[in-house]
Amino acid sequence: MKLLKLVPDTTNIHFLKWRVPFYVVSILLMIASWGLVATQGLNLGVDFVGGQMIRATFTQEAEAPVAELRREIGSLGYGDPVIQRFGQPNEVSIRMRLPESDEGATAAKDLADRMTSAITGNMEQNHPGVRIDGVDSVSGKVSGELFETGMMALLAAMVMISIYIWIRFEWQFGVGAMFALLHDVSLTLGLFAITGLEFDLNIVAAVLAIIGYSLNDTIIVYDRVRENLKKYRKMPMAELLDLSVNETLARTVMTSLTTLTVLMVLMFVGPAMTFGFAAAIAFGIFVGTYSSIYMAAPILIWLRVKSDSFVPREDEADRQERLARGEV
Repeated sequence: MKLLKLVPDTTNIHFLKWRVPFYVVSILLMIASWGLVATQGLNLGVDFVGGQMIRATFTQEAEAPVAELRREIGSLGYGDPVIQRFGQPNEVSIRMRLPESDEGATAAKDLADRMTSAITGNMEQNHPGVRIDGVDSVSGKVSGELFETGMMALLAAMVMISIYIWIRFEWQFGVGAMFALLHDVSLTLGLFAITGLEFDLNIVAAVLAIIGYSLNDTIIVYDRVRENLKKYRKMPMAELLDLSVNETLARTVMTSLTTLTVLMVLMFVGPAMTFGFAAAIAFGIFVGTYSSIYMAAPILIWLRVKSDSFVPREDEADRQERLARGEV
């Protein structure tokens, strides 16, 4: 019984035929993404702008009423809360942004205290038996440091990955992988800038996952390119890249579709708190698959990689000796 094949073995799509227009569109999208980040900015979460975190346990309920809490606290006028279950099903953490104040640190602290009192009082009134386990504050300085270290982590991951590919393959492949990763991260940041979805430490983790996924897909293509460079020394580079992409296409499509299926369920059936995380990875998988084909592969042509670039050439004497031994 034959298994269903989404991509037939005889697939021969000429991807590289459209490499120039796709590259132009991709570069324009990258510029637009960074323009949106610079002008509109990212909707930074409590992790990056500071805020209060209230931990509570609902002792008389089997599960914490997250939906009710989100509605009740949101109606207080302090903004939308970020509510997550942690530990037991009846335990939650409630994160709120710090109220803005132009009157100094003391006034900001007073506002934060009033906000905390209003939230805890509301919970105690509407949910008898609730126990406030603790209130923690994330200062603006700490949150700013978190944002800087998060961005540095993304940059360091991209640089180290490119160095790894440079060592494993050649410098042209490292440049191609770096450009593909920059493309994926840029478009993901642009998505969050244009949609206004909250950008917090969970999204930084999602972007790091996107980098890993994109790298894996790029290495699969590059491995096949390297194999074909040794097998087809006279094949034009564009044809060789098309062949390599088509040979890995079945694996790419199957991996992407199965992962996207899980993420779609998480986005539309899972809790609201995971929507941004799942949306970031789903979008990243799409652009990561695209960049492996239309970013990482075509750049090898423009970096002067040829079918015999990394294969030692035989001199005529060696060739004649191998012919005499019947090896060629």
